[in-house]
Amino acid sequence: MAQHPKLNFPAVKFKARKLNDKIEVWDDLRGCFLVLTPEERVRQHLIKFLSSHCQIAPQRIVQEYLVNINNQPQRADVVVVDDNGRPYILAECKAPSVDIDNSTLAQATRYNSVLNANYVILTNGIKHYCYQLADGKYITMDRFPNSSSSE
Repeated sequence: MAQHPKLNFPAVKFKARKLNDKIEVWDDLRGCFLVLTPEERVRQHLIKFLSSHCQIAPQRIVQEYLVNINNQPQRADVVVVDDNGRPYILAECKAPSVDIDNSTLAQATRYNSVLNANYVILTNGIKHYCYQLADGKYITMDRFPNSSSSE
């Protein structure tokens, strides 16, 4: 695994296989193997972290969540829904080589202008940024939100 930078998440073990010179990883939520791109690696680590460290039930985690922006279908990387199926956390994942910058925040807030999730997470697996949406403003948090975060 020398070609992959160490991520700033707890270590996890994935079920993986090599197929046609590509590494695939088993996605527990989708129930299938996915090509392990750098961004997918970050997404899978984030999902495991949300489940194991933030007490978020796996059935509340949706990948590739459809977001319609000006009648153009877009996809948010990860969305956690609440008891009523409304977006609670929106997460945008990037490959470790991609800096998290204002354009990443702009992308996530554009998605969230439609979804109206309480929390936004930006991560490239190395750096994580968490925000709470309060009174129309994004407030920087010093921790990841969890299933018992106050609204």
